[in-house]
Amino acid sequence: MKLVNLGKTDIKVSPMCFGSLTITPFQSNLPVDRGAYLIRYAFDKGVNFIDTAQLYNNYEYLQKGFKGVPRQDYVIATKTYAWNKELAKKALEEALIGLNTDYIDIFLLHEQESELTIKGHYEALEFLIHAKEKGYIRAVGLSTHRIAGVIGANKYPEIEILHPILNKNGLGIPDGNITEMIENLKISKSLEKGIYSMKPLGGGHLISEVGEAIQFVKNLNLVDSIAIGVQSEEEIDCNVDIIINNQVPVSKLEKLSNRKRRLIIEDYCIGCGKCVERCDQNALSLKDGKANVNREKCVLCGYCATVCEDFYIKVV
Repeated sequence: MKLVNLGKTDIKVSPMCFGSLTITPFQSNLPVDRGAYLIRYAFDKGVNFIDTAQLYNNYEYLQKGFKGVPRQDYVIATKTYAWNKELAKKALEEALIGLNTDYIDIFLLHEQESELTIKGHYEALEFLIHAKEKGYIRAVGLSTHRIAGVIGANKYPEIEILHPILNKNGLGIPDGNITEMIENLKISKSLEKGIYSMKPLGGGHLISEVGEAIQFVKNLNLVDSIAIGVQSEEEIDCNVDIIINNQVPVSKLEKLSNRKRRLIIEDYCIGCGKCVERCDQNALSLKDGKANVNREKCVLCGYCATVCEDFYIKVV
């Protein structure tokens, strides 16, 4: 299994990270046994690193997927929106119990927007740092879609890990372009922060050029691992070949590039507007009393589905 150090931590991860949001109820809604099988399938192919979050509600998938695997052989990164000590404590306890583990490898503040957001969540970050000192966490950091989030993280030496959006077209970056994101991640790299990127395919918009899109991120030599959402053995095989094995699987690429994911809004949507407020990409709006999606802006993160109480939205 090919492993690399995540920044200056002693956490060794595979160059590919299993993005687990895609197997959750908010996207493909795979049965737990099926999702667990894919996690183990990827692990057997050399993927020891998996990304999840308190929001994803899929800890059971991970627990079953890694059942019987020595705990030191796989790495879990999870995330929380907690902004104070009490919520952070609850998030940590939920993760430890839900994943049936004594520690979490990486705990991130979820979707941080800027230095101001980090300051507003610092009580939670401080709790996570103390939990690290007690051995419950190995490293702390943040995830962000924004350049300002990276700039903010670079000002905090205690933030060890960054999980930023990064793709060749800059899709999903609401406050700038790909060149600006890269320049600030270069600073992160110089500070020896561990970096594992998200959305190399821009939420599916770059699926027709999957090989080129993934190679772009690899060639930057900025990230230690690339998190990519997968829903099938074929997707795992193709991504493992490109990211880990440095191969160009032509036939697999052709098959994968024909797959299209999309956001579905059911006709019986009541137009409450919660999804519109939740969308960081400004891809949703209300039209004729129902939610409407601008597919050019949507990056298929599925976060809008998490606030739809009646499950009228999903990514398929």
